[in-house]
Amino acid sequence: MKRLISVTVPLLSLAIAGCGDESDDLPVDGREFDGVTYSERAPYKGRVIDGYLNNARVWLDLDDNGQYTAGPVEIELDSGNTHILEDGEPTVMSGPGGRFSMDVSALDVPPSIGANLDPRDYPLYALAIPGQTLEERSYGDEPVSRAFLMSASPGVTNITPLTTLARFRSLAGQWNTENPIPDNRFADLDGINLWKDYILANDDRAHAYARALARFMGSQIPDGYNDYLAGNGSDGSEASLLPRDGVYLLGYSVVQNVDEIIAIVDAAVSGGNYGNVDTDTLVLPDVDVEVSNPRLLVSQRISARPTRSDTLPTNTSDLGASAELSFEYSEGGRLLAVSSRGCIGISLPEMVRLFQADGYMTNLKTQWLPSSSLSPQSAVWYDREGVHERLEFAWENGTASLDTVTTCHEQTLGVTPGGTELDGISDISWVWDEQTGTLLESVPDRADRELKVESANSPAEVLDGEQPPLDLVSGYQLTEGGVLEAGVQFTGGGATCAPQGVAPNDTERNGQYATRLFPFSFTSDVAASDLFGAGAYEYDIDDRNGVSVARLLRFPFLDRATENLPEVDSANGAFQWQLFYDALNGDGLDPQRPNLLKTAYLVDFLATSECGDGPLDRPGRAYATVEYEYQTLSDYLLDKLSE
Repeated sequence: MKRLISVTVPLLSLAIAGCGDESDDLPVDGREFDGVTYSERAPYKGRVIDGYLNNARVWLDLDDNGQYTAGPVEIELDSGNTHILEDGEPTVMSGPGGRFSMDVSALDVPPSIGANLDPRDYPLYALAIPGQTLEERSYGDEPVSRAFLMSASPGVTNITPLTTLARFRSLAGQWNTENPIPDNRFADLDGINLWKDYILANDDRAHAYARALARFMGSQIPDGYNDYLAGNGSDGSEASLLPRDGVYLLGYSVVQNVDEIIAIVDAAVSGGNYGNVDTDTLVLPDVDVEVSNPRLLVSQRISARPTRSDTLPTNTSDLGASAELSFEYSEGGRLLAVSSRGCIGISLPEMVRLFQADGYMTNLKTQWLPSSSLSPQSAVWYDREGVHERLEFAWENGTASLDTVTTCHEQTLGVTPGGTELDGISDISWVWDEQTGTLLESVPDRADRELKVESANSPAEVLDGEQPPLDLVSGYQLTEGGVLEAGVQFTGGGATCAPQGVAPNDTERNGQYATRLFPFSFTSDVAASDLFGAGAYEYDIDDRNGVSVARLLRFPFLDRATENLPEVDSANGAFQWQLFYDALNGDGLDPQRPNLLKTAYLVDFLATSECGDGPLDRPGRAYATVEYEYQTLSDYLLDKLSE
């Protein structure tokens, strides 16, 4: 399993190490302009380099979207006026030796509205086009086989894989900083000036690193984009084929993986001669990037600590924090691990949903349905700070494991921690069998538990189509040591109805209504078989106020082990999660992803709503609350890189 790790040497210490000084006497680092005064509007000149790249698309990115933008382009001036470039961003194709000479006369601004624009204030981009861009090699020109996108910081006119690294290191290093840091602080890598023309400098080490990075960058370009460029006679001038956020995610992925790539190149060197490294044969990291930049769940705050009594449930205002979960992702948006301060509540049905989604949270309409440990030990550990449990996934193997130092799961799952520190040794392990739809849970010295998916008539079968996001809520049979513990079988497609009655406080129907019920039958021991009566999973499925929603609102479940905790005052172990989302007229609503949970409440199951009931109110008493926090993938990666 590949984990997200920060760049090995902190960005700022890397910056201080080089301070942007040249590692040779060459003036060509993109900051020398041969005395040209750009008020004269001489062409803006530079080079595109992996090897020298001929016939690559180069442009000055005025609108900060990472793609060439055809006209008209509007630029807001410091004067408050607007300058319009009717023909779009300045652009040119590179020529022999990778050289380009770009006409930037369109940056001239009428004196009546403001000062001329300076090309050195904007980043350059270069796109290598498969089959058309030629790399100059020692044996002749060779067409590039796969597209890759490079960039350079404002004022830097060499555009290379290394300037791309320098630019996105700078952007990541300045994330969340109050005072701007000069770009040249990020332009050194172990004595290599990342801005220079490494071919002209005969720097074989820098050239080997650059070629390996170019291969890595090409591997991350989406296949659809690459195929379009290769198969349509493209000149690279098409706009919006990659979203802006996707361009930036590609850049941050270079920063994220550069240490591993450099280590691979270094390991291939023989006798200190980097010129003999065949970068085309190196096995580089295989890292997908989710260029759509989805919003992902990054943390949960669980409150299951009674502050004015010794037992649960209690008033929701009297619940204190007992755990905080942090979610870790790859550049492709795939969940890698969950770390917890305090204890993680284990839900086998939710583990199954994650395996069915192959670890991609964005494939789920509702990300990570809630669960909570009600053990008082969770709050005890939470007060100690640090990471006390870690849930890791190996999706390619269909496995997951939990490492814990807590005693939260001793009474409920029979888990005894293996030590006083997280040691990477599994205290609980899971194996998913996709063909049979079963999840096996194993704990040392305890009978295995197995959950088998029962999809007939379930929301997953009725609501889900071919394409994500998906609901993936199904029935199941849960056994321990072969003995039935609980079973949920959905018994019909469910009743559908419009919101009913008069809602004086919600005249525009922005609240939550039980507009579809999925009835189920519950099986367990004799005493539990009738606990839920005519139970149902309650959904709000509707198109209201221009937003299509498919929200799970309430779902009941049996948990005898939690019922038996001394601190839990439950009559029969019949619990229910009540889920709340952003109001349809709320400021926080994402119309593209309206099914992202905001808050969940764990309560006693009492009765199922009537179809059409609503707007549903938040409970006044609960065993636990769970609060959700989301980030875009790009913001998440930036936070990790800037740590």
